[in-house]
Amino acid sequence: MIPAEQDILIRDMARQFAQERLKPFAADWDREHRFPAEAIKEMADLGFLGMLVAEQWGGAQTGHLAYAMALEEIAAGDGACSTIMSVHNSVGCMPILKFGSQEQKQRFLQPLASGAMLGAFALTEPQAGSDASDLRTRARRDGDHYVLNGQKTWSTRATFADWLFGLFRSDPNSYRHHGLTYLLVPLDAPGITIRPIRALNGKQAFAEIFFDNVRVPVANRLGDEGQGWHVAMATAGFERGLLLRSPARYQRTAQKLVQLYRANQAQAGVAGVKFVVALFDDQSLHVFTCQVSFLDRYILINFYLNFNILIASLATFY
Repeated sequence: MIPAEQDILIRDMARQFAQERLKPFAADWDREHRFPAEAIKEMADLGFLGMLVAEQWGGAQTGHLAYAMALEEIAAGDGACSTIMSVHNSVGCMPILKFGSQEQKQRFLQPLASGAMLGAFALTEPQAGSDASDLRTRARRDGDHYVLNGQKTWSTRATFADWLFGLFRSDPNSYRHHGLTYLLVPLDAPGITIRPIRALNGKQAFAEIFFDNVRVPVANRLGDEGQGWHVAMATAGFERGLLLRSPARYQRTAQKLVQLYRANQAQAGVAGVKFVVALFDDQSLHVFTCQVSFLDRYILINFYLNFNILIASLATFY
């Protein structure tokens, strides 16, 4: 698929924004463990937080190709901001877009797509990592509410978000991926405790969340009760495909460094330039392969094909 003129304009806008408003400050944000609130607000104003949502729900509706191209440019400016952008568009907006009622779209999707509200995702639990279906955080039905008890961990951006999207065990007698319900939980609800998880590099992109008799209206459920696994997995392949943005970003940076080194060594007449040339060519190949795989994922989506397993595996490989 050849990018349309509008796709190129969006990519160029994202590139200019990333280089001017993200890249110069990214190191300071990391070093100070600071959430880039102003930058995220600017991204919202530019439409980057609702790129796949229809305009009637406050989105920009740019299409998948423009979204993929813009996401890579944002990642080249700051990886954290690209993570916020990808999580917000994928596991934030997409489930509501696909499974939400008209009332839920108006209540949740519109403020999400406009950036007025930020979302976080919660799936993993202490005993449920690689086996994501072994969830035990309980969602007990009590009239027109669910009562949540348990713990989620490695929740993306929960420290800074307004709402949490996640799977909860509504039927304790069910097996594995059965009996799970997808709920939208306000993070300021009584009974919620959030503890940041500081990684070895000092970043606080993740958090653990404790639920102590947290009441959530049934109206905040996406899909039918017990069908939450289907809701989550319907968008999981889409979100996993976004992982390809990271290697594209890092390999582009490495490519530039190798190119600079190659030029300097050649000018100085230093031996070993052939090795650097080979390294540069290898990096170029990896960048190209990653970019093509990343963009192909969204081209396929535009044609309503579903290669979730293939692309998710490819993203994990890179």
